[in-house]
Amino acid sequence: MVHLLLIIIYLSFISLGLPDALLGAAWPMMSQEFSVPLSCAGSIALIIAVGTVISSLLSDRLTKWLGAGKVTAFSVAMTAVALFGFCISRKFWQLCLWAIPYGLGAGSVDASLNNYVALHYASRHMSWLHCMWGLGASVGPYIMGMALTGGLGWNQGYGIISAIQVVLSVAIFLSLPMWKKRKDEPGSDGTRAKPLTLKQIFGIPGAKEVMLAFFCYCGLEQTCILWGSSYLVMVNGMEEEMAAGMASLFMLGLTLGRFLSGFVTYKMNDTNMIRLGEAIIAVGVVVMLLPLGDVAALAGLALMGFGCAPIYPCVIHSTPDHFGEENSQAIIGVQMASAYVGICCMPPLFGLIAENISAALMPWYVGIINVVMLIMCERLNKKCCERETKRV
Repeated sequence: MVHLLLIIIYLSFISLGLPDALLGAAWPMMSQEFSVPLSCAGSIALIIAVGTVISSLLSDRLTKWLGAGKVTAFSVAMTAVALFGFCISRKFWQLCLWAIPYGLGAGSVDASLNNYVALHYASRHMSWLHCMWGLGASVGPYIMGMALTGGLGWNQGYGIISAIQVVLSVAIFLSLPMWKKRKDEPGSDGTRAKPLTLKQIFGIPGAKEVMLAFFCYCGLEQTCILWGSSYLVMVNGMEEEMAAGMASLFMLGLTLGRFLSGFVTYKMNDTNMIRLGEAIIAVGVVVMLLPLGDVAALAGLALMGFGCAPIYPCVIHSTPDHFGEENSQAIIGVQMASAYVGICCMPPLFGLIAENISAALMPWYVGIINVVMLIMCERLNKKCCERETKRV
């Protein structure tokens, strides 16, 4: 039964990734149909991001009220409904409306499911689960592409992903008895812990540091994803078609790195895995700065993706150890909120730098973010060690 639940959780992570890149894949055709500028995709993405931040901050309260299983099931169901809403939308404002439940569903399931895995499974599973997210994020645009080339249209592309989410939601609802056996479910020991307020969370030693570290990580990752192709075109003079494909080396490094990280965690703890990732990112930055043309740029992107691989899952998995199981859901909730703020802020900031100064500054930009992340992670480790010393 435990293995069956783990399989469902793995499928859930694939499902989490499926819709993430759909908008980018379908928007050129969608924008023409709705007669809106290409830039309007940013409005939809912003609505989704705001919803995600709000639901991430509420995840502690929701999980302690309903339990991780029900939060996951209801959130996936909400996402399925939102995707079906995209499928039937005929006006741009309708897309914006359906983006609200999409964002609300995505944030709560992300925070709740990550915390559940951090509490109950080994670090290798966290790495492999996030590898599955990368698989889902890669398959989603492929499904959309098949729908578009097959003459089904973008609507049916969203419809197919919605149907997959419905099936997963039903599977999670059927698995709820297995989730209830876990110790973090409300009512399992006759008590229900009170959710923490934001003021209480900020008062926990190390909370601000881990939030800023997560802000930096997700800002760094998204900057590489969004600007990697443009860097190759604007700085290296690569053809746009080739650059679009070569920029995927970052995601390839990220996905492969998470698969391999699962095995490395047998020998290294979360803290050292994070340090290893930061070191590899730094090497990637240096390689990109070498005057070796396309080879250096492509190798640097792949290395930075490879270095990013262990950081996100290991930071999350170490949260219960750093902050205690009773606080982990609240902390992971604010981590997720910080992550989405970083995703919203850091790539546009580099866009301004690229437009007004030079896109060639991307390695330096990534390097500075990496240094700040390193400092925050080390300050977090120091504060957690001091807290443990005081307890002893």
